[in-house]
Amino acid sequence: MNKEDITTFVTGMAGVHTVKASEGDGSPEAAWGDTFFFYDPKRDLEQNPRLPFATIVTKDYPGHDTASDLNRPGVFRLNISVGRAGFQDVVGYPPAAHADHHAEHDYRAQDTLMPHPLYAVQGWVCVLNPGEATAARARSLIVDAHARAVRQHRPASRKA
Repeated sequence: MNKEDITTFVTGMAGVHTVKASEGDGSPEAAWGDTFFFYDPKRDLEQNPRLPFATIVTKDYPGHDTASDLNRPGVFRLNISVGRAGFQDVVGYPPAAHADHHAEHDYRAQDTLMPHPLYAVQGWVCVLNPGEATAARARSLIVDAHARAVRQHRPASRKA
């Protein structure tokens, strides 16, 4: 799966709003070129902020997110919000235990599902350059993440 395959797959899901960060949209410069997938059926993200359910990151964020060494040519990272149960299913331990397992993972490895190097505790997993070993599972996790985002969605008029 390349970035375009992933984007086509995710944008085909109901209610998905895709944001490719750029200078013109007010995104921080470090995020320019990265892609964020939101469940946003009313296109009211600006008035009703929420977190994405998946992202594609194309480079390191100096001083913050460098463990995957994304500045290597052709390397990108697909990040998926899978929640606590999904995280444990993928990696074999709960997100809260990640600090005890952080050093067990090679965050530079490609085509390997693993905890997100920074957001594992929040139930995020990732895969660099999903390929033959991980593409089907990555698609399934994206479908599940989208379904979670749909269930958790609270339109602005329903927020208390």
